Order: sequence, then structure tokens, then C-alpha cells
Amino acid sequence: MNLPRFYCREALSPGAHVELPEPVARHAVRVLRLPPGAPMILFDGRGGQYPARIERIERDRVYAELSAWEDAECESPLAITLVQALQAGDKMDFTIQKAVELGVRDIVPVESRRSVLRLAGERAAKRVAHWQGVVASACEQCGRNQVPLVAPVEKLESWLSRPANGALRLMLDPEAETSFASIRPEGAVQLLIGSEGGLDPQEMIAARQAGFRGVRLGPRVLRTETAGLAALAVMQAMWGDFREG
Repeated sequence: MNLPRFYCREALSPGAHVELPEPVARHAVRVLRLPPGAPMILFDGRGGQYPARIERIERDRVYAELSAWEDAECESPLAITLVQALQAGDKMDFTIQKAVELGVRDIVPVESRRSVLRLAGERAAKRVAHWQGVVASACEQCGRNQVPLVAPVEKLESWLSRPANGALRLMLDPEAETSFASIRPEGAVQLLIGSEGGLDPQEMIAARQAGFRGVRLGPRVLRTETAGLAALAVMQAMWGDFREG
């Protein structure tokens, strides 16, 4: 039986009695209609998980008792950072959700020259907090116990000035001669994906100067919300945990 899984930001411990966070409690009681005594899985994003059960329900407040910590993980051996240019509408939510399901370790939202969505200040902070919630929900759904971090929004030019720290840097380029099949990463990977319309020529030049290699992903031009996810799936199939055995 697949037990409901919930993310609790505060650190958990074996045998603890905890009050579930308000959004978790509301979902457990109002949506899933879990009764007292119902089993569940709780995790705090620090690795591993805790079998738990509902002790009592007081209106919208839910209290749970934790059992022993379980060393359960389903992380990919491939450490991928998705550097995603801001997308309009609900595309960013979709991309972030599916990227987490595909095993990405970190997500860096950047503002590129062709980004329709523009974020700054408090509005940017609120959107990042929202995306972090999307990440947590995706972890609940797909079984991950380590929660990827969504970095603060910054301009692509600024982010490109950061050191690669040994990571293999890749960006999709339909005109590139290099294919994924010809690459063998030896460590972490950073994948740069443009917004609607892709990266502009100056950004492509700047990315190459920062160590990014253009890589071809088939003969078709993909939408921004498809491109990154397709590339992540290819990388997991070739180098990560989608491989047989």
C-alpha cells in the first residue's frame, strides 16, 4: 500500500510527537480525509523518512506520532542543476514539478533577454517560495526524501559569472555537432535552458565563454517547457538511474 507522504520543514526525530504544518494538516484531513490512527510517511528533507500515524485531530490541527527513522532514498547518482530561464504562465510550475520527478538536484531560475516573465524584489521572493512549495509537493508524490533547492532569481549574465566548480556545463543547441551520446560526465552537470524563443545570440556567446557546451537533442526544435525535461530524461537514461541494472 502506498502511504500518503508529507513534507515537514522542521527537523523530525524518532518517537517524536509533532503537530503537522497547517497546509499538510489541511490536505490530510480535508482532501484525503484521513482519520485518527491513519498511517503516513513524514520526511524533513534531510534524508530518510519516518513512518507515522495520526494521534488526534482537533478541527484543522493534526498531531502525529513518529516511529523509527528509515534510511530510504531514491536519489539519482547524477547531480544535475537545471538553470531555467523564466517562463510565462504556469510553465515554470510544470517544468519545476517534472524536473524534480526526473531527479534534478537544484533549480536555478534566471532572467534571460527573451524571458516574458520579469521578477524582482518581493515579487521574486514570493514566486521562489511558491516554487519551493511545488518542489516539496513533487517530492511527496515521487518518493524523494531530499528536497531540491530553488535558488533566488537572478539575471542570466550574473549567474554565468559564477564558477562551474568542476561541473559539466551543457546547453541545448539545434545546430550543435555534439550529441548526448558523445559525452561522458565525470561529476555534476549544469543544464542551461532558454525561455520562449531560446537564448539570444549574445547569451549563447556568453554561455560558451562561461564553459557551456552546445549539445543537440534530435532534429526537432522543442518548446522551453519540453526541452529541459526531455534533456533530463535523456541524461538519466544514459548516465543516471534510468539505466537498467
